[in-house]
Amino acid sequence: MYLTPRVEKLPTFKLKKPFAGESKGNYQTHKLPGCPRMPQYLQLRQYQRQAVESWFANNGRGTLKMATGSGKTITALAIACELYKQINLQAILVVCPYRHLVTQWARECEKFNLQPILAFEDLRTWQSQLSTQLYNVRSGSQSFLTVVTTNSTLIGDGFQSQLKYFPEKTLIIGDEAHNLGAPKLEESLPRRVGLRLALSATPERYFDDDGTQSLFNYFGAVLQPEFTLRNAISQGALVHYLYHPILVELTEAESIAYLKLTKRIGRALLYRERENLDVGDFEDNEDLKPLLMQRARLIGAAENKLNALRELMATRRETTHTLFYCSDGAQEEKQRSSLHQLKAVAKILGGELGYRVSTYTAKTPLQERENLRLQFESGELQGLVAIRCLDEGVDIPAIQTAVILASSGNPRQFIQRRGRVLRPHPGKERATIFDMIVLPPELDRNTLEVERNLLRKELRRFVEFADLADNAGEARMKLLALQKRYDLLDI
Repeated sequence: MYLTPRVEKLPTFKLKKPFAGESKGNYQTHKLPGCPRMPQYLQLRQYQRQAVESWFANNGRGTLKMATGSGKTITALAIACELYKQINLQAILVVCPYRHLVTQWARECEKFNLQPILAFEDLRTWQSQLSTQLYNVRSGSQSFLTVVTTNSTLIGDGFQSQLKYFPEKTLIIGDEAHNLGAPKLEESLPRRVGLRLALSATPERYFDDDGTQSLFNYFGAVLQPEFTLRNAISQGALVHYLYHPILVELTEAESIAYLKLTKRIGRALLYRERENLDVGDFEDNEDLKPLLMQRARLIGAAENKLNALRELMATRRETTHTLFYCSDGAQEEKQRSSLHQLKAVAKILGGELGYRVSTYTAKTPLQERENLRLQFESGELQGLVAIRCLDEGVDIPAIQTAVILASSGNPRQFIQRRGRVLRPHPGKERATIFDMIVLPPELDRNTLEVERNLLRKELRRFVEFADLADNAGEARMKLLALQKRYDLLDI
């Protein structure tokens, strides 16, 4: 358990308020190839400027909690440009969870005059280049170094052996930084690097308060102001949307299994109360996690979702730029059921309805992913059927419609999936989201109270999202049946 932040002796830099104009020291050198430079065409939005100012005011530390699609990458690179002007920043190290994000960061870096080393997969392709450029920067024969790597590469011996050679004036950027709160990753973060920036729409880790705290101990706390989904839509950073909840009943067999799991959850809670153990948030209790996960998987793979999908898409065969989210295949024990749903959805859409669709999973090679993205954007493919790999950071702004068959109880996944669909794109005036929500079965009085407590948080997210939609009244009426069933009309 992470108890206290470890003591770190770090270099300190005197940072001034940003956007004060050019620094005399490197007015010419910041025009060199490979050195950070703001694109001439780029004008930061007001909230992005505020984020930059907050980070500098916090002495080069902090977490930017900004809505998915609101421009966290650009904000981070703007910070790097300002640091270069103020203190002659020497290096940027970007750490992100997935390979496809490395290539996305590379595209953005090039717009800022940077020439990044992409350090992932086979170390023979990047290790020699990295060690050479590190030597060149430290010896003064190279002005700047940019490295983009993955979480899994970061923890490897090959990359860890190089960390001690990064120059004093290095900025580390943790993208989708909530992942870096996991113990092994957090321990691998460079302690000698003092300039630290975390990016995430949802930095708080699900089921893991200790991991969340260790993340903030390393990068710094969430900086104000936070930039919410409401802010992003009102300021034009994300598009408006229509929200259509689709309520789905469990089958008889699923209802029986659901009831058994809910009763076991209730007994576990009762035991903790009798033993005077802290109940706290359900998600914080280790003995409840497996039961909650089992129940989430049952809901995610509910059979009637396929019938609801068939009925929905039978009337929308000409719809293009549609994303279908299936249940999360991240955990080993879930692979079979997740792929079953993925294949069933692809079969209904492609086989039965003649919808031009392809699957998109973590096993899809990078080049094929890029080809699918281009086919999707052009309309050659009407839809992509995806699991978790499209949740974090993937930039396909052409998505106009999303059909969400499965969401875990994890608020991060909820926020990521909906925000992903709202990215602006030429000709995209508004997005449409169909959200399949399982109606729990009728429960006895004792189990009902447990269910009400479990549902309250999740329903609050659905209601909040409905309230921000252009069709808020209609969306709220759909959710009313669920609120009435569990006497949650106060939400």
